[in-house]
Parts: sequence; structure tokens; C-alpha cells
Amino acid sequence: MYAILDIETTGGKYNEEGITEIAIYKFDGQEVVDQFITLINPEKPIQPFVVNLTGINNNMLRNAPKFYEIAKRIVEITQDCILVAHNASFDYRILRTEFSRLGFEYERQSLCTVELSQELIPNQPSYSLGKLVRSLGIPLSDRHRANGDALATIKLFKLLLAKDTKKTIITQSVRTETKKQVNGKLLKILDDIPAVTGVYYIHNAAGTIIYIGKSKNIKNRLNQHFTSENKKSRKIQEEVDRVTFETTGSELVALLKEAQEIRVNKPAYNRTSRKAKFDYGLYQSLDHNGYMNLQVHKLLKDVAPITTFTNRQQAKSYMHRWTDEFNLCQRYMGLDSGNGECSGTHTDKCQKACTCQETAESYNRRVQQLIERNSFAINDMIIIDRGRAIDEQSAILIEAGEFKGIGFFNLNYQIQKIDILKTIITPMQHDADIQHIIQSYTRKHKRLKIIKPTYND
Repeated sequence: MYAILDIETTGGKYNEEGITEIAIYKFDGQEVVDQFITLINPEKPIQPFVVNLTGINNNMLRNAPKFYEIAKRIVEITQDCILVAHNASFDYRILRTEFSRLGFEYERQSLCTVELSQELIPNQPSYSLGKLVRSLGIPLSDRHRANGDALATIKLFKLLLAKDTKKTIITQSVRTETKKQVNGKLLKILDDIPAVTGVYYIHNAAGTIIYIGKSKNIKNRLNQHFTSENKKSRKIQEEVDRVTFETTGSELVALLKEAQEIRVNKPAYNRTSRKAKFDYGLYQSLDHNGYMNLQVHKLLKDVAPITTFTNRQQAKSYMHRWTDEFNLCQRYMGLDSGNGECSGTHTDKCQKACTCQETAESYNRRVQQLIERNSFAINDMIIIDRGRAIDEQSAILIEAGEFKGIGFFNLNYQIQKIDILKTIITPMQHDADIQHIIQSYTRKHKRLKIIKPTYND
């Protein structure tokens, strides 16, 4: 659990500042579960430059509560939480100073989004909150006011959690929180898990991730883990201490994150998980009459396929579908081995390329359309899908036929520009498994929006 906060102060000498405003959002890694926002009477004047910066003046604070009046609420909302702030050392120091004036030793673990951003989003021109979030497409209102800055920090922290593929942030959080072992442990874990699409991480008592999975309904999938009698499930049931999760909204994003993070984290019980198999590929050739032929073969070692299939039956099903959709010749699609006209000419699906009545140039244009739709070997594209919330979408970036990563963006934000997209995506490694996942998914889900990125001049 995290307490994401921002503090405004009077300014002045080191350790003599007073708090003028505080905003705290209790955040469970997915959503805000509690919040506390208030002006505070610092019982000392505000420096003029701070008034100009924040807009908070002495008159506004005359009737505001003093720190001792809201100290208990701060303790309660941050209990068992890691404090998260932009330049956390400042906010944490100010809080400790105020509590020490009351004779109370205030101690919490903290995370700094400046340091995390420098590690996970390198090479930014500035890591000040305002400039950083603007460059990432994160909306920011009421700059230099506690609530506006805290809300922007929440969005930034969500982005950082997504980019943290090694899960060091979550692992630290799990280690920090002391969990009591109680009867019905598995039921208690399930109570806290929603029925959402995403990736889940099963941790042991040390916080180590022992299993990573994805599901369109995380709660149901975990229930299967916790009730199954197979050997692996029983081991997971014995060792599980906590489950964390990431909502993705998009099943495709969940598939890609699962594949990437299993590779990075190497959980103990994913080692024997079934590897995605795609033994067959679609290949093209040119016959002696200049017609493009498409054939399905077992994957060839040194020739890249147009797309891949799990098995021959799946490939055959798609070949029939594409033959009808693009009015192609069954002979040239490897579905008819006879001579003369193919059987498709009797239903007007084939335009008689098999007897050279349709020109190779005309026929090949439709074949090329099929190839371009199902191969991203030379394509730049952004696949747009559902996001984690109603006002958000996900983006999957492919450049020059290579998968680059995934990110989330606000519906109102222009995401077609490649330089902006690259700052918000979580970089991921391209390989044959990832390519198969994307191609297989996009074949089945025609609702996906695919756009061409634009580049700065």
C-alpha cells in the first residue's frame, strides 16, 4: 500500500518551514482507496516568493486547522504505507520535523518518483514534476498546489509501476507490509482481488514472485489456482503469501506483459509452464506465370514467415477464410491440387487466375493486401486497444516490424506522434514468441484499431 502525497510550505530556513497545505492519497497499486486534503495554519508567515508560486496567502490560512489538529489523521492514512512523493526526501523531512515538534517520532519507508523516473524513464530534459508529466502526456492542473501535484504524481507513479518490469517496487512493498497468517488464507487473498483483465503476481512470504499469469478475469483464474489439485497448484497454495496484480484492460497487453515479465523475473513455478508453440508458417513464392502462391509449411530455419500458426488445422482454416475474403484462387492458396479451373470458379470466388484469365498483376494486388494485413515485417504501426479505465486506451508500438513496447494514454491526448509515445511506453524485447502473440491476436480480433505513427520533421 502506498501513500502518495504532496506538501506546500511557507518557505524559509531549513527545518524552520511550516506546512501550508497537504494532500495524501492512499493507493493500493491500482486505485485510490482513501484521501485527505487540507490547508494548514502554519502559525508563521509565508515567504512572498511562495505566495507568488502557490497562490496560498496568510489570509487563506487564518481559519485553517493547525498541524496538531490533523496529525492523527496523517498517521492513520499513512499507517502500513510506503510514502511516495516527487522529491520524497523533502516531503518526508517536513513531515518528520512537524511531528518532532509534537514530540512524536514519525517513521515511514519512502519512494521518490524523481529517482524512479531517472531510472525507468532516462534521458528526459527535466525531472521537475511539471515538465516531466507534460512530456509524458499526463494532465496537470493546479500546479504548485498540493492536490494538483499529488494527483499528477499518482498518474506518474502508475506509469512507473508499469515500466518496472523487474517488479522491484512491488516486491519492496510486499516485504514492507507485515501480513498475519490466518485460517482461510487463500479466501482472504481472493477477497482483495477484482474480476478484471490483467497480469497477476503470486508472492511468497519473502516477497519473491513465484508465479506470473494473465487472465481476462484475474479473480476466477486465481480461484482455479487455489482449488486445483495438480502438483504445481498445490505448491503455490502452500507458498503463497500475497497476490499483487496490474489491470491492463486489454487482453493483448496482458499477454505481452505476461510473456515479458516471466522472461525477466523467471518465477519458480513458470519454468514448467507450457511454451507457446507455433510450428507452421505462411510463405510466398512466384510461379512461372508470375502469380504469387501462398503455402503453409512447417517453419523454415532461414526464411521468415509472413505469419505463424499454432498447428496445420488452424492454418488451413485461415487459408479458407482468406481465400473467400480476398477472392483468391484455391490452387494458388494450396487448397486445390487438381488441374484446370479450381473449385472456387464455380462459386465466383476465384476470378480464374488458375487458367490465366485474370492477369497476374491484378491477382497479385489482392495477395499483397492479404500479406500487408497479416505481416508487420516492414511496418510501423500503433495498435490501439482498451485501457485500464473508461477514459484511457492502451498503445502497442511496432517499428520496422519490431515490437517496441506498450503504454497507456488519456483519450484526450494525441498519441500518434512517435516521440511522445516512446516516452510513455514500457520498452519490451521483440522475439518470435511476441510476434506470434501479436499476429495471432490481431487475426482474431478485428475490432482493434491500427494506426500509422507520425514522425517529427
